[in-house]
Amino acid sequence: MRRVLYYGWFLILLSCGPSQKKEDTRDSPVKGSINISVDESFKPVIEEQIQVHHSSFPATTIHASFKSEAACFRDLQSDSTRMIIVAKGLSDKEAEYYESRLLFKPQYGELAYDAIAVIVNRAAKDSVFTMEQIKNILSGKNNITAVMDGKNATSTVRFLQDSVLRGAPLGVNVVASENSEKVIDIVSNNPNVIGFVGLSWVGDSYDPKQEAYQKKIRMALVECVNCIEKDVFAKPSQATITFGEYPLARPLYYILKENAAGLGTGFMNFMSLERGQLIFRRAFLAPAKMGFNQRTGKIKDAD
Repeated sequence: MRRVLYYGWFLILLSCGPSQKKEDTRDSPVKGSINISVDESFKPVIEEQIQVHHSSFPATTIHASFKSEAACFRDLQSDSTRMIIVAKGLSDKEAEYYESRLLFKPQYGELAYDAIAVIVNRAAKDSVFTMEQIKNILSGKNNITAVMDGKNATSTVRFLQDSVLRGAPLGVNVVASENSEKVIDIVSNNPNVIGFVGLSWVGDSYDPKQEAYQKKIRMALVECVNCIEKDVFAKPSQATITFGEYPLARPLYYILKENAAGLGTGFMNFMSLERGQLIFRRAFLAPAKMGFNQRTGKIKDAD
């Protein structure tokens, strides 16, 4: 009888234990699912990056939330957000802060160079601006209505305040729209306003949606402040960004929160290597990791 009881307890213990090995749910560079937060001004090109990445690695899912730069940095503190893509890297003080919270330093680096495009209606009287004129519009000395790409703290607002106004406040003539697409809609329907959006939204002439935008708006020419020649004005483009001719160029950064190689590392590598860099180039941004210069060559005929 005692042997039977022991045998019964042995069966119960076996039934209470794990019936099978648990599936490994950790992501890797080529499989799994993660959440990332992206500066809304980069939405078109990052959507394209994700689409191509998914087609190349079908076992992966990257959920992207597009929002203001300030909201992206708040998300970086969240356990659910693995990576953010924004227009600035981390200062030493910020890196130390995140290290104290995460117990490791986030990785960050440049992926490409974008620009803030100054856009005007096709019927606008002015489409050529000096940097002094841009400064006067942003400060309110010139009271033309200027429309920004978000109601929260966006990278566009931060860049213009830091680089053009040198920390001075925006004028009361500067108004906020819901997002970049709304800025384009407002400028498309009003010849008396000026808009500021990321080049990724209006610079791709191969994109049917952006081609339709270009029939309603113009990208303004802005004074080149680094050119030796005077009175040189440039539109934002790969060439003018690369050669420092367009003054409102800015970097596009990834900030990655992984202390082991996961899907975030895989997506960062994808954007940093040839295919991802070609996508940035195809979107008319300037790739930061790889150069794609054309080179001429000669083939000597065989005797």
